[in-house]
Amino acid sequence: MDIELWWLPAFAAFFGLGWLAARIDIKHLVKESRALPRSYFTGLNFLLNEQPDKAIDAFVEAVNLDPQTIELHFALGNLFRRRGETDRAIRVHQRLIERDDLSTEQRLQALSALGQDYLKAGLLDRAEEVFIKLRDTALHEEACRYLIEVYSQEKEWQKAIDIARSLPDDAQQLGRIQVANYFCELAALDIAHSRFDDARTHLEQALEANKKSVRAQILLGDLENTLGRLEAAVEAWKRVEQQNPIYVALVAQRIMDACRKLDQIPAGLQLLRSYLEHYPSLDLLDTVFQSEMEREGPAEAYRVVRAELARNPTLLGLDKLLEAQI
Repeated sequence: MDIELWWLPAFAAFFGLGWLAARIDIKHLVKESRALPRSYFTGLNFLLNEQPDKAIDAFVEAVNLDPQTIELHFALGNLFRRRGETDRAIRVHQRLIERDDLSTEQRLQALSALGQDYLKAGLLDRAEEVFIKLRDTALHEEACRYLIEVYSQEKEWQKAIDIARSLPDDAQQLGRIQVANYFCELAALDIAHSRFDDARTHLEQALEANKKSVRAQILLGDLENTLGRLEAAVEAWKRVEQQNPIYVALVAQRIMDACRKLDQIPAGLQLLRSYLEHYPSLDLLDTVFQSEMEREGPAEAYRVVRAELARNPTLLGLDKLLEAQI
C-alpha cells in the first residue's frame, strides 16, 4: 500500500480529537442522568412496558423530588390527560405556565397542553380562549386545528369555516372535505328553517370547496325535492354516480319516490337496475326488489334477485328470493 508517512500523525491526531469529544459527550450525558431522580428512569421503564399507572406514580415522585424538571412536568401532564385525569393534567400545566424560568417555546408548549386539557375535559370556552391566544404565534397552525375541533363540538360551523380558511394554502387543501361538511351542516339548518336561498348558497359553497362532496349533492337534491322541483331533484341525485358511485344506494329510494310522483316508474327502475349491474350492493338490491315487487309483482322480483344472485351471491339476496317465492 502506498500511504504517505506524514498522514499517520494527522490521522492519530484526528482520531484522538474524536475520542476526546466522545468522552466529553459521554461525561455530560452521565452527569445529566445522575442529576435526575431514580424514579424518573423507573417511570420510563414502566412506560416502555406499557404500565402507565405505575409510570405516573413514578413520575409524580420524580417531580416531587426535583420540581425543576420541566420536560418531566410535560410528560406527566400528558399522561394524566391520556388517562382522562384532566383535573390533574390541568393543574400540572397551570403550574408550568406560572413558572418564570420557561423559555418562550416552552411557555407556548405549556399553554397548548393546557388548551388540550380543557378540550379533553369538555371545557370548550376555556379551550377556545387558550387557542385564540396561540394564534399568530409559532403554534398558529396547531392552534387553528384545535379551534376547528372546538367549534365543531359547539356546532359553530361558520367559525370553523373561517378558521379553516385562515390556514396556509397546503393545510387548506387538506381541509377542503372538512369545510364542505361544515357548509352542509349550515345548509341542513337552513332547510330545516325554510331558508331555502341560504341553503342553496351554502350547498354551492360546499361543492366549490369539494366538488366530490356526495353529502352536498344529496342535500341539493333534497332541497329541489322540498321545493317541488322533482325533475331537478332526480338530476341532482343522479350526479352522485359521477362523484362516487359507491354511494348511489343512498339516493336510490329517493329517485324511485320522485319517479313515482312524476309517473316515471319504468325509467326509475331502469336506472336502478343499471346501478345494480354496475355497482352491486345489498341496499341497492333491496330497493330494486321492493320496487319490482310493488310494480311487477313477485315473479319479476324473483327474476331480478335470481339474476343478481348469479352474479353476486348474498344472504340478503337469498332472503329476498325466498320472500318472492312465497
